[in-house]
Amino acid sequence: MTDTYQIPGHKAGTWTIDPSHSEVSFSVRHLLISKVKGKFEKFDATFVTGESPLDTKLTATAEVESINTGDPNRDGHLRTNDFFNAPEFPTITFVSDGVVAEKDDLLVTGTLTIRGVAKEVTFTVEFGGFITDPYGNYKLGLTAKAVINRTDFGVSFNSALEAGGVMIGEDVTITIDLEASLQA
Repeated sequence: MTDTYQIPGHKAGTWTIDPSHSEVSFSVRHLLISKVKGKFEKFDATFVTGESPLDTKLTATAEVESINTGDPNRDGHLRTNDFFNAPEFPTITFVSDGVVAEKDDLLVTGTLTIRGVAKEVTFTVEFGGFITDPYGNYKLGLTAKAVINRTDFGVSFNSALEAGGVMIGEDVTITIDLEASLQA
């Protein structure tokens, strides 16, 4: 890590996400043979970049009630105490602690809170770049990924399978595709 780390086009300032061009999604093993994917329809993030990209601070939230896996019955079950317990814990939050450059990756570490359980998580960031859109807005794009163990956050519901194993995997891949605008 160095204070002179630079990304061409980087600007210091406050950035807000463009929700119509961003997505917070996840995937988890189902029946040991496939993956179920879902996303949160309502989410928000604000981040402040310093002179160096490594000085970035991020705060993000996702509304549990907005979970969408394409199956209303499953979504309803995910909102219950078996999984996220949306009535008691309506939001998932992430607050960054720091950013480091490691080889070709940016790593963003912070505290992820699900069901009131806070754990340190590191996202690997694939930076897309900067551009000025046709309306004069300065934008950035990136994809961030992390794998968490859902049981670490108290999301431990499962069912045993007759053939052996369990219905739902423990590892969950979180993927955040983000487009954000620099605020004037």
